[in-house]
Amino acid sequence: MQQKYLERALELAQQGMERGLGGPFGAVVVRGEQVLAEGCNQVTTALDPSAHAEIVAIRAACQKLGSFTLAGCEIYSSCEPCPMCLSAIYWARLDGLYFAASRKDAAAIGFDDEFLYLELQKTAAERRLRAEQALQEQAATIMQRWLQMPAGRRY
Repeated sequence: MQQKYLERALELAQQGMERGLGGPFGAVVVRGEQVLAEGCNQVTTALDPSAHAEIVAIRAACQKLGSFTLAGCEIYSSCEPCPMCLSAIYWARLDGLYFAASRKDAAAIGFDDEFLYLELQKTAAERRLRAEQALQEQAATIMQRWLQMPAGRRY
């Protein structure tokens, strides 16, 4: 862990917040000593609930590398990631995550991700969001066709 990148994530959080871009969150994706991408929360200005700092930084880093994987990279975040961002970090195959504030710190200012962490532990039928399954056989057929596709784009 290199503190300078965590300090930069905190700077991005403050700058984004002060510029009115979104919540007080920043992130930096690093490979070795090279900063590949930076991001701050842009949910309210981009009108995009997925425009969290980590997602913004991951998208930019992937574009820069021309790859959907960030293996060999690390992410520095001003706050412990929400479930969406944590999932994206895993999907991008980042090698490490370093963060400053905890999710309890975020909850204390109104960003309570604990509900989502708890919901993810439940079955689809137990969650607060109504969810119904249909057309499972048709979906399974499409998924089986995926296995017949060239392996080059698999992830």
